[in-house]
Amino acid sequence: MSRNTLEICLKCHGIIVDNYSRIECDNGFCGRSCHRKCTELSEDQLKVLDEVPNLRWHCDTCLGRVQTGAQMSKWLEKSLREHEKRLEILEQGLVKRSKHDDPTRTSPLCPFLPNTVGRKAVTTTVVFVTLTFLLGIVLATTTNLFGKTLNQTDLDVVDNSTLVIIKVAEWGGRPARKMLEPQRLPVNRVIISHTAAEGCESREVCSARVDVVQAFHMDSLGWDHVGYNFLVGGDGRVYEGRGWDYVGAHTKGYNRGSIGISFIGTFTTRKPNERQLKACQLLLEEGVHLQKLNPDYRLYGHRQLSATQSPGAELYKILKKWPHWSQAIE
Repeated sequence: MSRNTLEICLKCHGIIVDNYSRIECDNGFCGRSCHRKCTELSEDQLKVLDEVPNLRWHCDTCLGRVQTGAQMSKWLEKSLREHEKRLEILEQGLVKRSKHDDPTRTSPLCPFLPNTVGRKAVTTTVVFVTLTFLLGIVLATTTNLFGKTLNQTDLDVVDNSTLVIIKVAEWGGRPARKMLEPQRLPVNRVIISHTAAEGCESREVCSARVDVVQAFHMDSLGWDHVGYNFLVGGDGRVYEGRGWDYVGAHTKGYNRGSIGISFIGTFTTRKPNERQLKACQLLLEEGVHLQKLNPDYRLYGHRQLSATQSPGAELYKILKKWPHWSQAIE
């Protein structure tokens, strides 16, 4: 693909404006690109990928869309083995050539040593330094240097059944363009949807996902704020949108008198994790406690009130088992 052609990030679907902000999938049959920030790699990881020869980055699609630590480790190990093999072949080639050199002829690499000694010393030094650096990368996969991508067992999550609400300013969102319509409280309906995009399992990534949703709602649809009242992340946190007190823009014809809660992710074939479900339940309990929700409120899936598959078949199955779920439409 020509570098002069506009490219679309396969994660956030935004335009990649320059080469400095892009990273390309190293699978020869793919070649799609992402913003470097959308890869969820740390600055240390991106620096290593830039500096170490033969280390490869593959997009979620080429990794089967399940980016586990084991998969990423296998790709790194394979790249490291290929690099070490090239170094070994290079060293063998230098040794063979040195046998035909004149031992008394001075080395252009080190004029005070014979040619064979100078080449061997430099080659040994280069190999030693390179292998030391590569060993550090391998060790990093087990010591959490690449924490977010390679070590998925150490996630930034809330697992202690505590309600954590991240305010708009805290997740980096923009304030509403103008005063929003006040909600008449307490409300009688809760409508659950999903964002139908990538999920998340850390505050940093979930914040970025919510930011993308807000940008789409405000910049593309021209709304005054993100449409949902709240969003629930796979990290067990709740991300504030319009909050309890203002009418949302999530379900046409049903926004007034409703609280719209969207699960970050796509749940057509997979279930949300337990902490994401628990965070939503805690939020609903808090809404009743604060008298924002009527104690006998009705719970709906987005698909019941709009022509959509949201909140996804798997999440919808779960919602139908929750106490306030209602089949009847008000």
